[in-house]
Amino acid sequence: MAKGSAGSRASSGLALAAVAAIAAALLVSRAPRPEVLQQLKDSFMQEDLAAVREFLRHPTLAKAKAGAVEFWEIIGPGGRLHPGWFLEHKGHIVIEGLLMVIIAVMLLQSRFYPRTTEDEDALTDKEIDALCQEWEPLPLVPDISDEDIRPEPPLVQSREGSSYDVMVNGQPALNLACSDFLGLGSDPSVQRRAKETVERYGVGSCGPRGFYGTFDVHLELEAALAQFMGQEEAIIYSYDISTIASVIPAFASRQDILVLDEGVSYPIQQGAKLSRARVFWFKHNDMASLAALLQQIEDAEKRDRAPLCRKMLVVEGVYANSGDVAPLQQLYSLKEAYRYRLCVEESHAFGVLGQGGRGACEAAGLQPGQVEVVVASMGTSLASVGGFCVGHHEVCDHQRLCGQGYCFSASLPPYLATAAHEALSILGSSRGQQLAAQVSNMPGKGTGGWQQAMAGLVRLMAALMVLLRAWQLGEMLVQCVPACVYINCLLVCA
Repeated sequence: MAKGSAGSRASSGLALAAVAAIAAALLVSRAPRPEVLQQLKDSFMQEDLAAVREFLRHPTLAKAKAGAVEFWEIIGPGGRLHPGWFLEHKGHIVIEGLLMVIIAVMLLQSRFYPRTTEDEDALTDKEIDALCQEWEPLPLVPDISDEDIRPEPPLVQSREGSSYDVMVNGQPALNLACSDFLGLGSDPSVQRRAKETVERYGVGSCGPRGFYGTFDVHLELEAALAQFMGQEEAIIYSYDISTIASVIPAFASRQDILVLDEGVSYPIQQGAKLSRARVFWFKHNDMASLAALLQQIEDAEKRDRAPLCRKMLVVEGVYANSGDVAPLQQLYSLKEAYRYRLCVEESHAFGVLGQGGRGACEAAGLQPGQVEVVVASMGTSLASVGGFCVGHHEVCDHQRLCGQGYCFSASLPPYLATAAHEALSILGSSRGQQLAAQVSNMPGKGTGGWQQAMAGLVRLMAALMVLLRAWQLGEMLVQCVPACVYINCLLVCA
């Protein structure tokens, strides 16, 4: 061993001397020679291979290899711990026996019954009576202070001529909250038709439209409304607020999209809530905000690869909360560009806007059919009760099965249907055009100083009325807040 170690040290010394000589030759020549590099590479590879062979011959590595082979003989196929060997030597009998013991213990185990203590004895009749006398129920309604008590509303006792001259608490008053824009509620022909219908059909319909609640006067009114609006079909509801609140859920469900103006009225908000659709809001009458919102929705759908759904844009022709007119021409362009359906609520525009009194859509120059769903109230210019929706045959037929206010409410009383039909006939005649012209030719027509001055005066009067009502001094007024809505609607007519 001493000689071997000395020989190895001598060989390593010779190798270092050779490497030093080669390096010196390279430095002197300043140019690498290929044969020299190859010799250097071969010398290092031979040393590496020798080191690897010496590592593989190490005793520890040999013991580890022998242990791995022995372990595989135990757990591998044929080994004592292999599942196959266990099953071949009847090992499954042990498992089956253990399962049988567990099942027997569970079957023979006694059931659990809660134990009662001696303190939990039944109460006597005297103790029950004492507990009942001591019990004080909580009030169903919390106590209301005198400041929170709502004052009694003014009581209208009769009308004196027109719909605006009323008798309130024994005193004559001017009803500024009346929505009979054209004054047809006191028209003699409308009242005469209503009386004739009461004598023929009675007062109420006493049934929904789908169950003995459809009268011929209902069908006649629907045909007249469709013809007047230039649409294929019309459907009437017995309550105007439930009209738009039933139309929206009929055409939108949980996976659909509704885009609403921030200034829409309460019935539209309720309809959107009942539909459970995804609701998006844009700034009031702000077309830039609407365009940005529609683009945002489209980008999100492309990014998420969302499935197809129904999309509807819902606005009002004349907003009930502000009296502003919707820019329907721009709304129509955006809904066509982004492939939306447009629903317009025309309650405050029907009968007073447009050349024929057909609402804000006609005033904006939109043709019948360009707006998919048009909804309006019959309690405004038609001086009756209820609402209607016009559109294609599919739009109206679908509501007869899915419109909740149509399916589950008693139909419109026949005399109110004939009253609305007669008022519609007047609206479509030359007399109706004269009434609409009187509204259109008010001093506030246009966008000049007259309109701004009148609008400011109306808002000032409305604020004064609210203050008087708060001090309980305005008992001669029926309602105060909606007055500005009514007069603003008249001011924007053109």
